[in-house]
Amino acid sequence: MSRRVNRIPVVLDTGNVKELSPEDIKMILRAADMCIMKAGRNMLAKILKGSKDKKVLELKLDECPAYGYYHDMKLADIMHYIDWMIDEDYLRIKYDGRLPLLVFSDEGWEIEKETFAEELYQRFCLDVKEKHARVIFELKEVNRQVVLRVLDKIEAEGTDEFLACLEAWRRMEVKKVAARITDVETTIKNRTNLSE
Repeated sequence: MSRRVNRIPVVLDTGNVKELSPEDIKMILRAADMCIMKAGRNMLAKILKGSKDKKVLELKLDECPAYGYYHDMKLADIMHYIDWMIDEDYLRIKYDGRLPLLVFSDEGWEIEKETFAEELYQRFCLDVKEKHARVIFELKEVNRQVVLRVLDKIEAEGTDEFLACLEAWRRMEVKKVAARITDVETTIKNRTNLSE
């Protein structure tokens, strides 16, 4: 006979929040990415607040781009925003045993995937400009869907200056991603040849 697990109940309270701006939605999702299936609403609120909580610092959550985004707000008000995000189905609650953890809804993931890909693309562009490949080493740990979106952006806007970084990245990638990088390199080379 299996033992019943007493789940910690979640009661949403959106306060008087009727709507959030697209920028607020993006930043809450950006911070939530650090919590997916690892933490819940309270930890997300602490990241957005910029808390110096021991656990936040221990888990390096202060390195999140959205850390401190709502530094001037009270935790309780940030929680209303988070609960609104759940209520509007950008985020969902999934239980792991008794603990309620955050997960993305499909819509929330689409927004976060685009936000994260743009952030990585901008960093890749900076690496190209500075002739210093840094971000490619982090991309091994990034969700494959996000990596492929970064490559879409490079393919659409990249120039022949991108080729050295792409080549270095291709050599250290798994077959599927390496094949996509080769396609991107070919597109850039063809575009460069046409413009000459």
